[in-house]
Amino acid sequence: MSTPTPEPTISTRGAVDLSALNRPQSPPPGEPGGAPSAGGYVLDLTDTNFQQVVQDSTRYPVVVLLWIPTDQANAELGTLLGRLADEYAGRFLLGRVDAQAYPQIAAAFQVQGVPTVVAVLQGQPLPLFAGAAPEDQVRGVLDQVLAAAEQNGITGRAPAQGGEQAGAEGQEPAEEPLPPLHQEAYDAIQRDDLDAAVAAYEKAIKQDPKDAEAVAGLAQVRLMQRARGADLQAVRTAAANAPADVDAQLAVADVDMLGGKVDDAFARLLDLLPGADADGKEKLRVRLLEYFEVVGPTDPRVVKARQRLALSLY
Repeated sequence: MSTPTPEPTISTRGAVDLSALNRPQSPPPGEPGGAPSAGGYVLDLTDTNFQQVVQDSTRYPVVVLLWIPTDQANAELGTLLGRLADEYAGRFLLGRVDAQAYPQIAAAFQVQGVPTVVAVLQGQPLPLFAGAAPEDQVRGVLDQVLAAAEQNGITGRAPAQGGEQAGAEGQEPAEEPLPPLHQEAYDAIQRDDLDAAVAAYEKAIKQDPKDAEAVAGLAQVRLMQRARGADLQAVRTAAANAPADVDAQLAVADVDMLGGKVDDAFARLLDLLPGADADGKEKLRVRLLEYFEVVGPTDPRVVKARQRLALSLY
């Protein structure tokens, strides 16, 4: 069974004229002094493969760099993003769009200038930043994108690319089908039936309590259920008015998690632990363990928070 993908929501109708953006030249990608060639986890997007990559964003995060490859500042950012894409090893695919060669794709992202970086999750564009940025800031943005992807059930890894023509028929390895109950949960999430997704993951865990992916998926869907329809301002006001109220703080932590503020969510609950009663401590412990599954047990933030949790409880 192949993984279903919704119709892309990015339209490529229209175009923008970027001919006025000619700036000092840099060597083309792949030549000395220029940005690296595509390959690894970097793919040059064209009219041919763009829609497929948008569809693939339902399975793994896609980060799109709209650039002029022969402009020096663009090339420097492209080099940085390419290095980070390889370092993250498939946690996202970097798609590069030559905005002059493919103005219709630039129009799809409503680009006003280059370089511009946009994420695509489940076919939806998410503007990230425009212009140059230091490496630590770029890493922070990428980490937020990955956290948002995980919270929305986008946990796949991008396949390694062979260069500009990667993704053509016969060159991309076939994706392993999901286990039936995982597929059932995935389909339920796609149609916004979170109750059905919970039921499918719970059944998978009952069949195999060591199914780590099902445990993580269940934690993600439960987080989405709890935060659905939450009034952000009301939640934060309630928490500010009752700083020792465990339920109020749990509600804010859920909102922080969905917004990618992982450290804030962890710190809020860990700070509350010492003064909580036995019932409150248990609620906080259970919620933190769920968050650890959402973020991933090997994430450094989880390792650090887990150590602090153990010290607080014992």
